[in-house]
Formats: sequence, C-alpha cells, structure tokens
Amino acid sequence: MKRIAVFPGSFDPFTKGHECIIDKALKLVDEVVIAIGQNTSKNYLFDLANRKNHIESIFKDHPKVRVQEFSGLTVEFCKSINAEFIVRGLRDSKDFGYERSIAQMNYEISGIESVFFMTVPEFTAINSTIVREIHKSGGSIAAFVTNADILVNEV
Repeated sequence: MKRIAVFPGSFDPFTKGHECIIDKALKLVDEVVIAIGQNTSKNYLFDLANRKNHIESIFKDHPKVRVQEFSGLTVEFCKSINAEFIVRGLRDSKDFGYERSIAQMNYEISGIESVFFMTVPEFTAINSTIVREIHKSGGSIAAFVTNADILVNEV
C-alpha cells in the first residue's frame, strides 16, 4: 500500500522552509500531497489559483508530490485520499508547542499520526507573515521563496 502524507497549510506564500520540509518527508513516504486549505474568512495576499500554480512550479519535476485544494477538517481530507500521516514543519520550540496540541486532537478524532520535521537552520527565521510584509512593502522575496517571480508576477 502506498504511504501518503498530507502537508496542509494556507501557503501564503510557500517558502523555502516549506520546501525543505517536503524534501525531508519525501525520504519517508511514497507521496506527499501539499494541501492548500481554503478559509473564506481569511484575507490572503496571493489568491488560491496563484498559490497552487506557484507550488506546482516548484515541484513540477517531482512525481511523488501533488498539490490539491481542500476545505474543512484536515483529517477528513486525509481520509478522503487515504493518507496515513500529516506532515508539519517546526522552526523552534514555540512551533512544537502549538503543533503538538493540534496533532493530539487530530489523532484523537481520526487516528492519523502527525510527523514533525525540523527545518534546516538557515530557514528558521523565514515565515509567511514576514515574507508577505516584505512583499507588501515593495521588497524582494526571492531569497525566501523559490520561483518567487512566478508568484509575484501573477498578483
């Protein structure tokens, strides 16, 4: 049976830190589904189609990665595609505390395990909120986002 992991998030935008987590997860599973959550109450800088296109451009040569949109509970999406694992990235202990609580709740309601990967040290300072602020202020995000030109040229 194929071992599928889901890496959920809003990915507004998908950073090099996210990319690092996918690279690590691919060493342990047969397929990673990057699941872009839809939250109608959230105001995104980059629209859903743009975010999906951007992520697909990064992994176009990776047959073990696919990108899908979803809404609702992450664990329900996981069940719908027969995923056994939820992948989460950690930068520091603060991330772990937050992610641990979500992982425990997800496991309790679904039995789906969460797997945590630490990003490499050079990406620990990167987070989507800061990257969005840099972009909104007219700065270049190319150091933090692979194929940033694809993302920003579609806005």
